[in-house]
Amino acid sequence: MERPPGTSPSRPRRKIDWELVACGFSGHALAGLEAAELRPQDALIAREFGALRWHRCLRCDSWVAIPRPEAPTRQFPPERDEITIPRRGKALRDRVVLRLIALDRISHFVILVLLGLAALAIAGDEAALKGRFYRVLTDLQGGVAGGPVQNAGHVGILREFDKVFSLQQGTLRGVAIALLAYGLLEGVEAVGLWMTKRWAEYLTFVATTILLPLEIYEIIHKGTVLKVIGFIINLAVVVYLLFAKRLFGLRGGGAADERLRAQDMNWQAIERATPPEFAGVA
Repeated sequence: MERPPGTSPSRPRRKIDWELVACGFSGHALAGLEAAELRPQDALIAREFGALRWHRCLRCDSWVAIPRPEAPTRQFPPERDEITIPRRGKALRDRVVLRLIALDRISHFVILVLLGLAALAIAGDEAALKGRFYRVLTDLQGGVAGGPVQNAGHVGILREFDKVFSLQQGTLRGVAIALLAYGLLEGVEAVGLWMTKRWAEYLTFVATTILLPLEIYEIIHKGTVLKVIGFIINLAVVVYLLFAKRLFGLRGGGAADERLRAQDMNWQAIERATPPEFAGVA
């Protein structure tokens, strides 16, 4: 007896099935749900077994059992040229990775902008903020509010505040502008990567690569666990963009990248992923 599609183990197993992950977040990409009847040429996207109709997800290739529509809006499922095949295969994996990088850049954007705005605020009212800061610090240390502030020998974050307040107003404004400018750059990277734009891949590669020597210097002289983790993440981003995304013509360049992406997003790929007993339906 003929079995419903997708009920025999024919799908190769991978460590991470990004198609299933994407369908878990956004739902299956099904076609022909509103059709009254199915034709033989519709077997790649839908088949009928008894009272149920099995629809094939065009992203993850899963087959989902759904009752026939009670009020169909069209006679037959759409033709192939009417159906937009969702991202799958390399195209989907690239988007997932690029959006993970974009989330990292968004966090940088938020932190840098907040630091830049804080630096501008300090530069605009440095004397008042400095006085308030050391008065609060004196109270926490058990001193008398309004008395002499003991700020010698500070360590850690308190010493960093001492450095900030010791900067001249013009220097502090320059630091603020630099922080805001770099934050804006990170924000542009994040938007472009989220939209999977090629120019954003180049921008991210160049901006990240330039900072790697500085990160190495910081790790050697003032290394912390967070700095090491940040360096590893940025190094992985550079390697991924250079080799997996084929920047600067490497491994065939952008043309090869587009060709590989397109191989997984056509009807030939859908047919290749179809169980043998249902393949070859025209």
